Amino acid sequence: MNAPDFLAPLRIPPAALESESAVVGALLLDNSAFDRISDRLKPEHFFSDDNRVVFAEIARQLGTGKPADVVTVAQALGGAGVTLAQLNELAQFVPSTANLAHHAGIVIEQSRSRDLMRVADEISGLAFEKNRDIDDRIEAAQARLAKLVQDAPRDEWIEAHEGMLAHTQVLEDRAAGKIRSWATGLADLDEFLEGGLRPGGLYIIGARPAQGKTALAMTIGLHMAQDYGVGFLSMEMPHRELRDRMTAMLGRVSLSSVMRPNRGDGLAWDRVMDGVDRAKNLNFRVSDQGGLNINQVRAKARALKRTRGLDVLVVDYIGLMSGLDAKAPRAYQLEEISRGLKSLAKELEIAVICLAQVNRKVEERVDATPALSDLRDSGAIEQDADVVLFVHRPIQAKPEMSPEWKHYAKLSVAKNRQGRCGRISLFYQGDQTRFDGWGGDAPQATLPQKAPAPRGFSADARF
Repeated sequence: MNAPDFLAPLRIPPAALESESAVVGALLLDNSAFDRISDRLKPEHFFSDDNRVVFAEIARQLGTGKPADVVTVAQALGGAGVTLAQLNELAQFVPSTANLAHHAGIVIEQSRSRDLMRVADEISGLAFEKNRDIDDRIEAAQARLAKLVQDAPRDEWIEAHEGMLAHTQVLEDRAAGKIRSWATGLADLDEFLEGGLRPGGLYIIGARPAQGKTALAMTIGLHMAQDYGVGFLSMEMPHRELRDRMTAMLGRVSLSSVMRPNRGDGLAWDRVMDGVDRAKNLNFRVSDQGGLNINQVRAKARALKRTRGLDVLVVDYIGLMSGLDAKAPRAYQLEEISRGLKSLAKELEIAVICLAQVNRKVEERVDATPALSDLRDSGAIEQDADVVLFVHRPIQAKPEMSPEWKHYAKLSVAKNRQGRCGRISLFYQGDQTRFDGWGGDAPQATLPQKAPAPRGFSADARF
């Protein structure tokens, strides 16, 4: 059975052959016009094979510093089926280069329309695949559409005066309190971050296992969820384990009593219910799907942003993410992931907090506080991050240390693109798996002192 006549136009790939010819003809007339469109227009944007090879040859000759005219291009393409007569016809097709940018834009638009048509066919094919889970197929479809958006050409050059003039409004809004950074709830950390997290930023929290990476991320995330949308991607812990921790943190009860409520004095149910009530006011959402790749993370973040709002995304942790190419070296995969997370932060205007493991060799040093060089497997994480924080609890490395070290944690600000670096003292409430401000001087090995009470969250904290 033949398709209905009204579907016939849908089978013809979108193209603008006249605009393609106008572009190539204009460049043959005036090579200097190439710079006006070379940052956006590429050979693959052309539908006509002849126009594509002619444009590519013009670009090649100009790239080597040679002029590209009808004769030189004809000589170079003698074996490609493009004749001198055809090139002469193209050169005479337009009287000037005045509308070159306009025609180049049309060529790009039609090329992207063909890409959309191709992606639509691929998505249609996904609908009929029987060997893949439907959620996986939907994420694959979203990834294909997302790439179309990423590949869109943009004019990113802004005049210095124009940009500075526009930025004065931002400064005025900051001075008036209209634009604020997003406080983490840890006052000393917020000071280093000039007020807190910012949209577009990638924040790395690194540590050896059992030092408190997840606890710190949840401490920050639950505090921020009072005012902002927070998504927590837990690829290490299932929902049940995270809920145990949230019960301990929000209810101010020990994790041990949550895990074994039938022991000792039992579970303080009044505190647990207080924690449940606090959770009502939190915009905090958790997904425990494991082994995600960057496209899947991007799809989940976009969907959450669109449907429920998202300001802060926590990824726990980068070492459990998969690369798009499982056969690629792990360092390459991590580079792909870290750059993807930074790109995602900028695209959605969110803050991304990503947890990372550090190398085991840090434990062999006298001062076991991690450094940037200890980030496991990839220097790209250090390069792409706006801020890198390292958590270290000395008593974990040396259990024989005196009691005043029991709750002490050191937070090292090892990289801070928009501020200073240094070290912060934190109070770790281990039985509740949460962090607070230390509120005093760090303990000294030679001068034992009583550990101070936790300073707690900033004054406007509500849990």
